[in-house]
Amino acid sequence: MRTYRDLFSTPEFTPLFLASAGHVAGQTMSGLALATLVHAATGSPLLTALAMFGPSLAQVLGATLLLSAADRLPPRAAMTGLAVLFAAGTAVQALPGMPVWARFAVLICLGMAGALGGGVRYGLVNEVLPRDGYVLGRSLLNMCAGTMQIAGFALGGVLVVTLSARGTLLVGAGLYLLSALCARFGLSHRPARAQGRPSVAQTWRTNALLWSDRSRRRVYLALWVPNGLVVGAESLFVSYAPSRAGVLFACAAGGMLLGDILVGRFVPPTWRRRLGVPLLLLLAAPYLLFALTPAVPVALPLAALASVGFAASLVQQERLMALTPHELSGHALGLHTSGMLTMQGVAATLAGSLAQLTSPAAAIAVMGCLSLAVTLTLARGLGAADARAAAPVPARTAESSAS
Repeated sequence: MRTYRDLFSTPEFTPLFLASAGHVAGQTMSGLALATLVHAATGSPLLTALAMFGPSLAQVLGATLLLSAADRLPPRAAMTGLAVLFAAGTAVQALPGMPVWARFAVLICLGMAGALGGGVRYGLVNEVLPRDGYVLGRSLLNMCAGTMQIAGFALGGVLVVTLSARGTLLVGAGLYLLSALCARFGLSHRPARAQGRPSVAQTWRTNALLWSDRSRRRVYLALWVPNGLVVGAESLFVSYAPSRAGVLFACAAGGMLLGDILVGRFVPPTWRRRLGVPLLLLLAAPYLLFALTPAVPVALPLAALASVGFAASLVQQERLMALTPHELSGHALGLHTSGMLTMQGVAATLAGSLAQLTSPAAAIAVMGCLSLAVTLTLARGLGAADARAAAPVPARTAESSAS
């Protein structure tokens, strides 16, 4: 499977793609609208930022409490039910006079559910597509998410002004419902990938099992830490160039889109396996030049070039799936997504603290150095993980993991 046409010729990929697009668009628009409401009610920059990005941090709770359900619920029913839950939660946020603490309580619940949703959705990619189509499918879903975020912020901004923040929340709820319809009527029924009832205890046991394998542990660290540190550097774009931050973010998004296209569509699998570490090095290296406080025209191509390296996540996810029993693929991918988003929040906090003590340019360079150091530390272990990934997962591991 080498072309995007091949993906859409697969019967269930199109509804999965549309359901994912609707979810991201609804999440982006409703996040912007909710932040507008919270800012109007409190005037607090911190609470406003948490209204937009708090659900990402709440995913760590979902990863520790709910993830066992990602493989123990029928995927179609889980995707449909979660989309309806997000629609209801978003519609509730549009109620007038709702206290700020209640809004954040709803946000935490939706953030926890988001951890489960990522595991269900991306685990289903493994079932809808053949094994050789996973990287291409994930790269297209990544590009879709980036495009929907850009479009969601743009359209959400217009709707907040013309329709009101509460009206925009209702539009977001409607997008979640469309996502639910795509999942319910576009996907076929499949049984759960793993046996047993989902529970907090099972989530902890499976997390421990996934983390106990040295090769998987290194892959998880490669998925979470180098990328997260670079996202921390990007979080300082507003402080670095307040009037040109949007252009910097756009260039970074363009570089990420280019990397996904090149690695997902054009790089052969035999070459792709060798690119994990080089791409992570590319992700961090251009940010070292920010120590020289480059002018914005120079910073723009640096940000774009660095973001091509985000395609390393495609390589690492392919490794992770090769090292994970099929019946735990949803849980494994959900843990990846939740850990990645949590690390991004932690890194943004670290980068902001460094910038407060030094300067945005110096902090960006430090975050790049830290990312490089982590990648070089993990490099040898990732080579060993490649060797493990080339062999099939032992049957004993798969059996024990399902118990």
